[in-house]
Formats: sequence, structure tokens, C-alpha cells
Amino acid sequence: MTAAVNFKNCGSVLVTGASRGLGLQIVDILASGGFSPGKIIATTRNPANTQKLQELAEKHPNVHIITLDVLNQQSIENCVEEVGQLVQGEGLNCLINNAGINVVADFHTVTAEKMMENFNTNAVAPLMITKAFLPLLKLAASKGGAGGASGMGIQRAAVINMTSLLGSVELNWGERANNFKWYPYRTSKSALNMVSRCMAVDLEPDGILCMAIHPGWVRTDMGGSQAPLSPDESISSVLSVIGGLTEKDHGSFLNFTGEVLPW
Repeated sequence: MTAAVNFKNCGSVLVTGASRGLGLQIVDILASGGFSPGKIIATTRNPANTQKLQELAEKHPNVHIITLDVLNQQSIENCVEEVGQLVQGEGLNCLINNAGINVVADFHTVTAEKMMENFNTNAVAPLMITKAFLPLLKLAASKGGAGGASGMGIQRAAVINMTSLLGSVELNWGERANNFKWYPYRTSKSALNMVSRCMAVDLEPDGILCMAIHPGWVRTDMGGSQAPLSPDESISSVLSVIGGLTEKDHGSFLNFTGEVLPW
């Protein structure tokens, strides 16, 4: 039995970038996989233009769509207020920072503007969003989770950052380095990995688990048609890993298979 069943014991999950790709797949599987958490909060910049997400919300009453522009601080604060009204005194159990972009540029085409565009979305935004949601995460962590459990995990409070194997400094050599000369994307994911580790240090005293996970190379608009994994294959594995996280995984960088990846 996959560890994703543990989401049944999770009161609320928030997913950023939920209108398409992996974010939409996370919402879909959580809503319809037979292990649905109490509340699934799907955020997107423009809810009116998200037909598939709207259909999921109509079909599953525990799916709530909330507006969030991850690059706009006022939008982040407005989202926190809405989520707070939704979860009330239970707090937010699981924040999945999924929203991300890939600005493709090699050594010859990269510009400062391209670097900063990717950095702001992939590394700065997850940090600012987590900071803003900290009071709700702390509130959930203080409850002790399902059955009053004191250990770390999604049943209590967790921050999951969707990163990439391409952000690994150690693995950026040889064939993998030659095939993906994406300066903005790779460095932004390396930065997100460091943000994840730094946040893990700061969130630990409150019992909030924090880690980074690589979903694999997936056939999405971003991943392209050559990718070996379907969104369903990727996210089914990712949710199983997330559902099984404990304090031993705090501050880790894991593959969608659950194996530890080098920084």
C-alpha cells in the first residue's frame, strides 16, 4: 500500500501553480485517489482560465480554488488571509511549493534579466510564500497532527519544495551537463535547494518538516514530449514519498523514487 494513504490524516494541503502540469496532477490525484485530505487548496494566478481545475472543484467539494500570484507580495498576503478563513483554528498542514518556470538560456544567450526572472519565481517566491504561511503552519504543528502524534510529517505540518535533479551541483557534469545547458533554471533550482535547507533549520524548532523533492523528468508543457514519465506516474510516486515523510527526512533532497539525491 502506497504511503500516499497518509494524506487521509492530513487536514489541509495547499498547492501553488495548480492550474496545469504537475500542480494540476497533484490536485487531481489527491482529490480522486481514495486518500483525499480534508481540504485541498489549489492556487493559481487566474482561476477564471482554469477549466480543468474548475471541473475538479465542481466534482470534489473539498477542492478550493484561491487566487495567488507567487511574485506579488500583496497577492500572497491576500491568499494567506483567505486560507486562514478556510482552515480556521486547524492551521495549514501541508504547503507544496510547486509553481515554477523554465527560462531556457545557455552561456551565449543568457542575460541578467533571464537569470533574475527564473530566480524570482523558483527560489524567492517559495521562500516568501512559506514565510507568509508560517503562522498557519505553526498553528497546525502545535496541534500535534492526527491522533496527537508529535513526530514530523504531513499529518502535522510540512513544507514541500518541488525542485529538480538539474539543481544538483554534484550531478552537473558529463552528459547531463552537456544536454541541459540551462543557466537560469539550473541555478534557480540550486538556490531553491539551499532555501529548503535553510528553512529546514529555522522551521525545525516548531516541528514543521521541510524538504525538497525532484518529480522526475515529466511530459508536461515544461518537460516536453521526450520526457520518460507521465504526470500520473510522477505524481503518484511523489505523493507516496511525501505521505511517508518523517523527521528522518527533514532537510532532505529526495528523488520521486524516495532515494536521496546529492546536493
